[in-house]
Amino acid sequence: MDLRYPIGKFEFTGECSAAQREQWISEIEALPVRVAAAVAGLTEEQLNLPYRDGGWTVRQVVHHLADSHMNSLTRFKLALTEDEPTIKPYYEDRWAELEDSLSLDIEVSITMLKSLHKRWVVLLKAMKEADFERSFIHPESKKTIRLDYNVGLYAWHGKHHVAHITSLRERLSL
Repeated sequence: MDLRYPIGKFEFTGECSAAQREQWISEIEALPVRVAAAVAGLTEEQLNLPYRDGGWTVRQVVHHLADSHMNSLTRFKLALTEDEPTIKPYYEDRWAELEDSLSLDIEVSITMLKSLHKRWVVLLKAMKEADFERSFIHPESKKTIRLDYNVGLYAWHGKHHVAHITSLRERLSL
């Protein structure tokens, strides 16, 4: 198994049905509970273990999820209120090295994910079909990213990082 991609890479066919979007929204809605379950009972020492050689610690992964999904919600709101806005990228690797990601209690980010995902899911469920066709521009790739793609990407992103934690737990019998 590739420890970097324990569930494989995100695949998008280019078209997304309403049923597929509903599934992805359900996965986004469930993420905070899944993260909490994945880290339940881990000690401080275990939270500071990297999920793979050269990878982030479990603590950094949890804080990264809050950082990343906070940025994604902002991107959704920008795309819903502006015509193809150019978003502001961020250096996730640098954010993961900031003190809050290195030492803060993970419950702060789990609580943040719970609140953030409640708001995000309300927004997603209220979106009309045409809203999912709206897009933003990513300045690094110069690509136009549709919101239907982004729903799938972030449903995958949550499962991807939960699998980092759960696969580490399985490998080390934690």
